[in-house]
Amino acid sequence: MNTLFMHCRPGFESEVCAEIAEHAARLNVAGYAKAKPQSACAEFICNDAEGAEQMMRELRFAQLIFPRQWARGAFIELPETDRISVLLEALAEYPQCGSLWLEVMDTNDGKELSTFCRKFEVPLRKALSKAGRLVEDAHKPRLLLTFVSGRRVFVGLAAADNSAMWPMGIPRLKFPREAPSRSTLKLEEAWHHFIPREQWDARLSDDMTGVDLGAAPGGWTYQLVKRGMLVTAIDNGPMAESLMDTGLVQHLMADGFTYKPKQTVDWMVCDIVEKPARSAALLETWLGEGLCREAVVNLKLPMKQRYAEVRRLLERIEEGFKARKVKVSIGCKQLYHDREEVTCHLRRLDLKPR
Repeated sequence: MNTLFMHCRPGFESEVCAEIAEHAARLNVAGYAKAKPQSACAEFICNDAEGAEQMMRELRFAQLIFPRQWARGAFIELPETDRISVLLEALAEYPQCGSLWLEVMDTNDGKELSTFCRKFEVPLRKALSKAGRLVEDAHKPRLLLTFVSGRRVFVGLAAADNSAMWPMGIPRLKFPREAPSRSTLKLEEAWHHFIPREQWDARLSDDMTGVDLGAAPGGWTYQLVKRGMLVTAIDNGPMAESLMDTGLVQHLMADGFTYKPKQTVDWMVCDIVEKPARSAALLETWLGEGLCREAVVNLKLPMKQRYAEVRRLLERIEEGFKARKVKVSIGCKQLYHDREEVTCHLRRLDLKPR
């Protein structure tokens, strides 16, 4: 079980390799990363049999930027028939598991395999339970079977509390028909990823205020309004009438990069298409000057050296806050609904709650 297997957005395999290799070097785990372009996955092969386990123990999955899901284990080949017997034999070397997820890659080939997985899961689950390999226990590791084809599968393990919240890291969010644009799902997914569900009522409450920079037509404003917030929408373009009719939105035709609120707001959100350095500077200003308590901002990525650029920007933001002597938590993830971008969440830790 010396392989760390990771899912990602197709086209970002090299970013996953660069990121995980950097962590491995920091943890003194010898090995190498590899991936095929557009495969939606990457591997880190550890020289030491315990290397993958060490990395998963010392890294928090939620703090990784480009991997959508991870597991440690190994590939096995399956016959055309009686796949379950071969899997049971392979799992004899694995610990008892508390849950089971069957996964595929986020590619056209993977989508075709999803039908096979749905049919195969029920008999496999029964067989694993009967053999004592699977029991319902959240404290035991999750068994993750990633099918490359009907004949090849990665048999992996991951802690349920240190891996993706959804199979393959793909959230099952339903697009609300009344939302002005599909970008609304970006902000909803960001809240799921960055804010523990039990804290939503306290940190996303209806007595809060928010600012949406570059708001039109209102996809992100919709999420704030849905939580009952009073929202100032900043954009020279028109907002959806349905949002304006709620009475919770004030629309100001202004530049999102120059606007500043008269008093601290609870949330600032921004999905403006702009150079990432300029969006990063915006974060420094809003959090550093205490213009908001929390923020979610998308950073659009360059075509090359995307991981290096993200790391450079995050380091710059962190150094800026240190210079200002303010305490800010910083999270960054390429979410499923992101494209050529990553989503950043920042929270001022030294501002008193309202």
